[in-house]
Amino acid sequence: MQVKEGMDHLDTAKRSANMARIGGKDTAPELRVRGVAHRLGLRFRLHRRDLPGCPDLVFPKHRLVVFVHGCFWHRHEGCKRATTPQVRGDFWEAKFAATVERDARQRDALHTLGWRVLIVWECELKDDTALKALLALACGR
Repeated sequence: MQVKEGMDHLDTAKRSANMARIGGKDTAPELRVRGVAHRLGLRFRLHRRDLPGCPDLVFPKHRLVVFVHGCFWHRHEGCKRATTPQVRGDFWEAKFAATVERDARQRDALHTLGWRVLIVWECELKDDTALKALLALACGR
């Protein structure tokens, strides 16, 4: 298969298989946040389906939910990881816009229910000390 400018270098079946492997739970960034929270002695629940957006971590005692967002998928503003693929740009722009809109609706619904919402971006996970301070502050420690 020859690759033309702006053309995907993978065929449809391989691209579909790659995309299917991208999961929404137990991702490496999420596991990192969970590890730091655990080391702080914080008690949390995972993926509570009864809450809008099924948050990644829920701290019931603190009425706090945490979403661990990938910069690419959730469009972290100003982040170098929030790139847009060159192939099928219109498709991706619509997909990203829908994701950002859904995230905002879920945050609003959680606020309405009395929950505080913390978004942790994938690019912010390099520094465990900063993450530890962020979680401790959010939980009043």
